[in-house]
Amino acid sequence: MSLRTARLMAAAGIALCSASLWSASASAADPAECKAVRMSDPGWTDITSTTTTASVILSALGYQPNVVNLSVAVSIEGLRSKNIDAFLGNWMPAQEEMTRKYIDGGQIDIAVVNLEGATTTLAVNKEAADAGVKTFADLEKHADKFNRTINSIEPGSSANAKIQKMIADNAYGLGGWKLMESSEAAMLASVDRAVRRKEWAVFLGWAPHPMNVKLPMGYLDGGEEYFGPNRGSATVRTLTKAGLVQTCPNLGNFLKQLVFSIPMENEMMVMILNDKMDPKKAVEQWMRGNPQVLDGWLADVTTFDGKPGLPAVKTALGLSS
Repeated sequence: MSLRTARLMAAAGIALCSASLWSASASAADPAECKAVRMSDPGWTDITSTTTTASVILSALGYQPNVVNLSVAVSIEGLRSKNIDAFLGNWMPAQEEMTRKYIDGGQIDIAVVNLEGATTTLAVNKEAADAGVKTFADLEKHADKFNRTINSIEPGSSANAKIQKMIADNAYGLGGWKLMESSEAAMLASVDRAVRRKEWAVFLGWAPHPMNVKLPMGYLDGGEEYFGPNRGSATVRTLTKAGLVQTCPNLGNFLKQLVFSIPMENEMMVMILNDKMDPKKAVEQWMRGNPQVLDGWLADVTTFDGKPGLPAVKTALGLSS
């Protein structure tokens, strides 16, 4: 064999090896069954913000996200039956009773706590707060002013179940009160009307949410038995169907790293609620203004076909990589 022939064969071998390595690195990061990602959104603006963020990034990574609007109860059942892949709105401890048996039984997995420092409990508008309504026990003292009505969100929510139990138990003397269930938007519109008319309103409040800035309001103390300590101190978890992180490790890695802060979510929600922006456009604009968050969210995450994820998402958002 001539020296020239040996060199040509060696070069061919290196090229073949390089091609093999590229082929392996560029192969799909997850099995084909992981490409379609089904997520649920109960229609709360905070969860719309986080779920839309996940959807926008997953699309840029080459996955096929599909977000459906479902109540919390239906979302949990969807995870259990594996008809839903991920739910980013598991408020705790409010949803403890709805999820514990499925998590303990291995039918639903916890991916991550995606938000800390949240809160959810009853609140009143400033008109009532200024008149001395500071605790749950103060409500019955001024029952007529409130029309014996507690305003809350959609039927089937865990928060409503707590309020209904509170009424059924005649806790704080609220046995004769009624729960008015509606959408988040309808509840807030009702409270806003009461504010403008200088009437009193008691309603389900939570943070993060722009209501804390837009509405003059005050959270009530004394509801620990039903909403937990520290005015309903809460965390929010991402749940997945059982085994998703193991079956779809790249998708699972992304979901485990997708965590938020109160200021982040407040900013997104202001854009959606106050500025009337489409949620997709709002989260895309927010990410363009805060590109540093992508580094943590996409560490060691690839596109569905195995290429680096961070540059792909930045390109999709119109950011330089």
